[in-house]
Amino acid sequence: MTRPASRRQFFKQAGLTLPALQALLNLRLAGGLASAAESPPGDYRALVCLFFPGGIDSFNLLVPRGASEYADYAAIRQDLALARDSLLPLTPATSPGLELGLHPGMSGIRTLFQEGSAAFLANVGTLTDPITKAQFEAGQGRQPLGLFSHSDQIEQWQTSLTESRSARGWAGRAADLLESLNASQNVPMNISLAGTNVWQSGQNAIEYTVNAWGAESLRGYDPAETSPWSLTPIRTRAVDEHLAVGYDHLITEAFQKKKTEAMAAYAQYNEATEAVSLPESVTWPDSWFSRQMQRIARSIASHNALGHRRQTFFVQYGGWDHHDEVLRNMGGQVPGFDAVVLAFQRTLQALGLDQSVTLFTASDFGRTLTSNGAGSDHAWGGNHFVVGGAVRGNRIYGDYPDLYEDNPLDVGRGRLIPTTSVDSYFAELALWFGVPRSDLATVLPNIGTFFSPGSGGTPVGFLA
Repeated sequence: MTRPASRRQFFKQAGLTLPALQALLNLRLAGGLASAAESPPGDYRALVCLFFPGGIDSFNLLVPRGASEYADYAAIRQDLALARDSLLPLTPATSPGLELGLHPGMSGIRTLFQEGSAAFLANVGTLTDPITKAQFEAGQGRQPLGLFSHSDQIEQWQTSLTESRSARGWAGRAADLLESLNASQNVPMNISLAGTNVWQSGQNAIEYTVNAWGAESLRGYDPAETSPWSLTPIRTRAVDEHLAVGYDHLITEAFQKKKTEAMAAYAQYNEATEAVSLPESVTWPDSWFSRQMQRIARSIASHNALGHRRQTFFVQYGGWDHHDEVLRNMGGQVPGFDAVVLAFQRTLQALGLDQSVTLFTASDFGRTLTSNGAGSDHAWGGNHFVVGGAVRGNRIYGDYPDLYEDNPLDVGRGRLIPTTSVDSYFAELALWFGVPRSDLATVLPNIGTFFSPGSGGTPVGFLA
């Protein structure tokens, strides 16, 4: 009869320290939380976060076209102003109270907007509490940490926490609640095309990093390679033999298990996504970003093979820190994401999955309305768009601000106080994704400041 190990003997065999025990306890609590969550609808849902790192100058994406409003815009933007006759006019289903147009490079988004599968959210940004210009200038009221700082604001857009720093994002917290909906946990539901990120990191959930060509395996490992002239079969056998070894040390054995699971996930993900044929009727641009978005489309199309009813995707389209040459730089960059987003939506429509996928944009912050000499600097509120079959499109949500200098939202140089919080923006997405209202504050701890989950209403209204 084997004598039970003492607690001290068990800790020694497992190699457990107090921090490790605390981590295991936290994972256990997270698992309990997930199992206790109310079961959301059984249909497939996916969120795609398109992040614009650097702080996109979004008041040159969505621009006033009315005579007096454009005159204010041109006066404060000076050498950053787009020509009025170059703007692509919008005709929303409901009037936002002024005429608006899009950057001339956004013909694809305009098409989706007019068709009803894209919408804009005006002047959204990080807020701890609603705050007035007078309060801000007097140093009163709670303000986001590190306002106007790239690193702080990127983190806050991904965590929806403005008063504390965190390595856990709101998609990660949502995944902690919802990942049990997926029949298979082999390939994580949070898939990143941009490496490690905060947005998809939770207590238990992590991002699964792939690239435009798929998941990466061990270099020189390929079970299908049989050539006698190649070293790959030798390396492959060596790896397989190593993974077949068992260990008495519990932590070493757990690490070995994780390596085996990673190899299995790689095989499952690549086999599933490579089996997908994207519709030939859709022409994709030839760019790295296009190939990344095609990989996301393949992952979505293979969700059944992956055992997923919920997925999130994180992808970046960077280079927006335009402290100089705003017009020239944006003129080259905007068409690059516009054409790809159009192709992505057309692909989902052809696959019959457009109602199940919502793409939304995020960025560090907006940029100053005033010019520093052909460039703009770090600011606060900005404009964003959402695309998808479930989007109540052809509308502008939120309050598009006045753009004249020293207006009631301007805290200096055209840095505008947001009129819609990121919490409300993300709550709309989270509820559509299947987060129960009773758990919304777990995913977005500050939501109660801007929206009452028990009210029965919607935070913003852009998703059906």
